[in-house]
Amino acid sequence: VLPTGNEVRYRVREQLVNVDLPNDAIGKTSAITGGLALDDKGNVVSPGSEFVIAVEGLTSDRDRRDGYVRFRLLETRTYPNVTFTPTAVTGVKLPLPASGDAAITIAGNLTVKGVTKPVTWTGKATFAGGEVSGSAATAFTFADFSLTQPRVPVLLSVADTIKLEYDFHLGVEK
Repeated sequence: VLPTGNEVRYRVREQLVNVDLPNDAIGKTSAITGGLALDDKGNVVSPGSEFVIAVEGLTSDRDRRDGYVRFRLLETRTYPNVTFTPTAVTGVKLPLPASGDAAITIAGNLTVKGVTKPVTWTGKATFAGGEVSGSAATAFTFADFSLTQPRVPVLLSVADTIKLEYDFHLGVEK
């Protein structure tokens, strides 16, 4: 993971009291470390392949939501990180191209609040100048990770699906 160009977001559809239309609650952080290691055949190498997202600093457009997400939903004092451990990548051929784009799929294990489940991310990668950038997304329900769907007075409703999006910027080492 390079020092800039990385951002993870959650996106959940919500309907707030006194707001006419539903909107997406979006929280984000750029506190991401780790990387992806591949062998010469393109298989994921473990250890060496893990992304760690420090969720203590997740921010959205509402301080009250941020506090709820951090302290009640994710319990960041006990579980400060969400981790993703890739197990397989498709759409990437080795050696990596010097330039161009590729549709990618990354399967692996996501750990949220001590619960680990398999997820699959889909997206697009762009290769240029010894770096890989792009975006990928996955989705799951609150129940998939034993999370309690928010029920607070300012919310009329919260969709059950959580979408995670990752804009990535990775350096390539040989």
